[in-house]
Amino acid sequence: MISGLKKLRNSLSKTRDNLFGKISRVIKGRRIDDDLLHEIEEILLKADIGVEASETIIENLRAAAKEERIFESEDVFSLLKKEMSDILERNIKASLVENEFKPAVWLITGVNGTGKTTTIGKLAKYFKDNGKSVMIAACDTFRAAAVEQLAIWAERSDVGFVKAHSGADPAAVAFDAVTAARSRGIDFLLVDTAGRLHTKANLMEELRKIRRVTEKVIASEHIFAKLIIDGTTGQNALSQVKTFTDAVGCDGLIVTKLDGTAKGGIVVAIAQELSMPVDFIGIGEGIDDLQPFNASEYVEALFEA
Repeated sequence: MISGLKKLRNSLSKTRDNLFGKISRVIKGRRIDDDLLHEIEEILLKADIGVEASETIIENLRAAAKEERIFESEDVFSLLKKEMSDILERNIKASLVENEFKPAVWLITGVNGTGKTTTIGKLAKYFKDNGKSVMIAACDTFRAAAVEQLAIWAERSDVGFVKAHSGADPAAVAFDAVTAARSRGIDFLLVDTAGRLHTKANLMEELRKIRRVTEKVIASEHIFAKLIIDGTTGQNALSQVKTFTDAVGCDGLIVTKLDGTAKGGIVVAIAQELSMPVDFIGIGEGIDDLQPFNASEYVEALFEA
């Protein structure tokens, strides 16, 4: 059986080659000067580390070289790992499993095609495996396939499931689900919402309505808006995070499909520019291929030779 860390390293192979592999090739046998630092910065940008994070990392590399603290390629990699770890660890949360108030409501949002429905199923299993009671609310009432898929996940994970007839008001379904979860003492309520383009104002207003209705039952501090980001999206993820945060107060990300992209550096860009924590990452299609985000393990996997 492959360990979680081994799976992570395997899933980040494309990003690792896009970052570690390219940097390894350009620094081999060269002295650290402005030309080399410029090439490293270009590699960071192409790996979707982002402008702000890349500039910060390069300036710190330049300062270290000037102080004669780095001489060899190993020194460069050590400093790169430290810089990225520092960026990612700023926003790390305490345990995502423990919650004093029941239920903790997770509003799961995102654009179409990010793997939202599948991720909810995997979250349900993760929390259930950690001894928590879980309920899923199918508030994507306009896509029958999403409701059917969630029902299968709920049955597989043996968790509660709330749905309504096709075309029902999503906010009304959310209200019923929160009421039921509270009366039953459920630990986690996972609320599926319809995938939507972050540029569509009417759909974003529907999200706000779901949140307002939920707050009639549960205090806002126990409601968490989690945004699903497709790891292949790259820099466009930044605008998605900004828009969804404005709409429903996004407080954490779940980044999916990292096993199929060379753009895994976007996690660093989001942490640097938006101070948004990553709660979970998706590293495969299996039911157990959703992992709590660990900054140090993530960085190690990016630089694993």
